[in-house]
Amino acid sequence: MSKTPLTQRGANLLKAELQRLKGEDRPRVIAAISEARAHGDLKENAEYHAAREQQGFIEGRIKEIEAKLSNAQIIDVTTLNAGGKVVFGATVDLLDLDTDVEVTYQIVGDDEADIKAGRISVNSPIARALIGKIEGDEARFSAPAGEKQYEVLAVRYV
Repeated sequence: MSKTPLTQRGANLLKAELQRLKGEDRPRVIAAISEARAHGDLKENAEYHAAREQQGFIEGRIKEIEAKLSNAQIIDVTTLNAGGKVVFGATVDLLDLDTDVEVTYQIVGDDEADIKAGRISVNSPIARALIGKIEGDEARFSAPAGEKQYEVLAVRYV
């Protein structure tokens, strides 16, 4: 199985969520189950069933995060020296050649992608078109709204 790229920031966020789930949420739900059991008949105890459902969600999320972290290739963007090329983790300033609007994106793993925060998945059409480009290059790709074309203004590794 191949490793999935993940930025250091993304790995830190997953580790923090895992720590919160194990250290806060899991003990809280275990206490809620114990308290609900003390109320008697479990067949008709809605609190018990809700707490068990919550426990199942938490345990599933813990397993999901642990699997992602164990299969991740964590890349520290600040240590990259890709010679000015767009690579995973790079932050890229772009000029939309159709609208003359400047945008900035960081290329991240699938789980970290958030277009509103300027983070795009390495598997997105725009990221695939940008990989390997350098400052001054043009990238063309098909978007849902049609053909798009960007000029690479700057590439940073921050």
